[in-house]
Amino acid sequence: MTDIYTDNGYTNRAEYLDSLAEEYGMDINVVLNLAEILGPNEDFDGLVTTLQDLSQFRSKLYAP
Repeated sequence: MTDIYTDNGYTNRAEYLDSLAEEYGMDINVVLNLAEILGPNEDFDGLVTTLQDLSQFRSKLYAP
């Protein structure tokens, strides 16, 4: 049986979520909370979109 996380180069879901936190400059707790709310079926779609939106919002909010 294949695993979506290892298929995409990650050891497991925890490593994947940690990489998202780093990529989008988010606190890991934010990523973990969103992942829990959205569920694992949204890890490669809805979670990524949400993090992108939050990242853009944050950059606009704190722009010089």
